[in-house]
Amino acid sequence: MPISSLVLHRLANQHITGPGFEHPEQALRWMGAIQAQDYAQAVWAIGLRSESATLVDVEQAIAEKKIVRTWPMRGTIHFVPAEDVKWMLQLSAPRMLAGVRGRQAQLGLDPAVLERSRQIFYDALHGGRRLTRAEMLATLERAGIPTQSQRGYHILWYAAQTGLICMGPMHKKAQTFVLLDEWAPGSRDLPREEALGELARRYFSSHGPATLRDFARWAGITLTDARAGLAAAGTALGSQTIDGGEYWSGSEPLRLPEVPSQDFHLLPGFDEYLIGYAKRGAVLPAEHADKIIPGGNGIFQPVIVAAGQVVGTWKRKINAKRKDTVEITLLPFTRLSVPQESVLAAARRYSAFLGLEL
Repeated sequence: MPISSLVLHRLANQHITGPGFEHPEQALRWMGAIQAQDYAQAVWAIGLRSESATLVDVEQAIAEKKIVRTWPMRGTIHFVPAEDVKWMLQLSAPRMLAGVRGRQAQLGLDPAVLERSRQIFYDALHGGRRLTRAEMLATLERAGIPTQSQRGYHILWYAAQTGLICMGPMHKKAQTFVLLDEWAPGSRDLPREEALGELARRYFSSHGPATLRDFARWAGITLTDARAGLAAAGTALGSQTIDGGEYWSGSEPLRLPEVPSQDFHLLPGFDEYLIGYAKRGAVLPAEHADKIIPGGNGIFQPVIVAAGQVVGTWKRKINAKRKDTVEITLLPFTRLSVPQESVLAAARRYSAFLGLEL
């Protein structure tokens, strides 16, 4: 398979092109997980993979406890399906927790402090209560546990990694926290080998063609565990050679777009199409990488994708005088060579997602 075909397969497998899913939670279940440290960008990542879902629909799925936001893969915030959150955490947490012990010691967060903090959170949230981040930290301060110098963040992260809390719905513009067992009571446990196989099946089916190293990086696991996941997935996955390397994807082929040259999309920052792989050269020329991740600061800008290639960035602005409208500004690397109708269709799709006029 040539590199150009790899790009088209990824677009189709990620459901950026072709039919979208009927419900937001179906899109998320297919993707396995979607990176979500930027809430406004992450809800759009779910929306664009759904047939006609709006922001209201995505937030309704969160409120109905179908979608959970927490710190699973790589210890980074993701949206994950509610039924899968526990086994995903159990798969990644031991390695993530081991990696921060030194930093916890620097902050004076010994096991006794961390466990006491967990009990404080449990007491504050038990019974279906929700607290904002500020309120969560205030409960620690009242109990005599300082939260300055990143201590508060690390305590919250530890409580999430150990399966006590997760993020609930937004309250106005503030993130709330809830007890995981109360928010996702139907979340299942899986034996480790089965969990690795399920994660590999979801990743390669939705992100493929991708390499073993892509999977290991995305999941935050070792290459040994990544190989075990491939083995456990069995015949659900198949491999092919691309540019001399071995790439994996779902065993059932997808129909590719008929007119890829007119394909035009406004993808959110941190989208899986870019961030879900160890190497991004197939879709992002090296000379433009700094425009997507300025200064290598880890903050991914929203990107313009034409015919599978990242060709610029974009930004949105809600009109201060007319709050029922959104202004979208395109910042292409060079002059766009796609039909204006394709550009307008992508912009209107995003404005419709927000429920605003373009």
